[in-house]
Amino acid sequence: MDRIGNLTSSAKLVLWRIISLIAMLVLIGVLGVAPALAQATTVTDNFIEPIDLFVFVPCARGGAGEFVELTGTLHILFVTTIDDNGGVHTKFHFQPQGISGTGFITGDKYQGTGVTQGSFNGKVGFETTFVNNFKIIGQGPGNNFLIHENFHVTVDKNGEVTASVDNFSVKCKSASYP
Repeated sequence: MDRIGNLTSSAKLVLWRIISLIAMLVLIGVLGVAPALAQATTVTDNFIEPIDLFVFVPCARGGAGEFVELTGTLHILFVTTIDDNGGVHTKFHFQPQGISGTGFITGDKYQGTGVTQGSFNGKVGFETTFVNNFKIIGQGPGNNFLIHENFHVTVDKNGEVTASVDNFSVKCKSASYP
């Protein structure tokens, strides 16, 4: 498998694990208080988290690639509603803010931009959907690295997956993302 194929598999696994962990933590926290509630309740969590991550940009250096350390903050927003029937409905939003870095070999400057948004709905059975766009935009030609994913899964009350979509792409582009 080529480098972009390996990176696609690795990035996909990491993104899925992060989103799954977040969804499960929200669900555990919310379901713990659901039986005590007699009416719909909405909780909003809105915070900023520091980011420090290493990303391999395969487009850099004419396709030879290089590692980039990206630092900045990630704006995270969760809005969770527990309805009066015990259903849980969460919308989430992740957005990089001020994320930048430098290529380890070339010294080229990079900016991290994008947004991830999604939802989770559950009671007995659940569904979750998210769209992720993460862009690492480099100076100079040909080193813009774009990650995009559309994901959806529905699980019925018996634990059976009744719908599943996972469209994931990783691209190198010479111009900024449309």
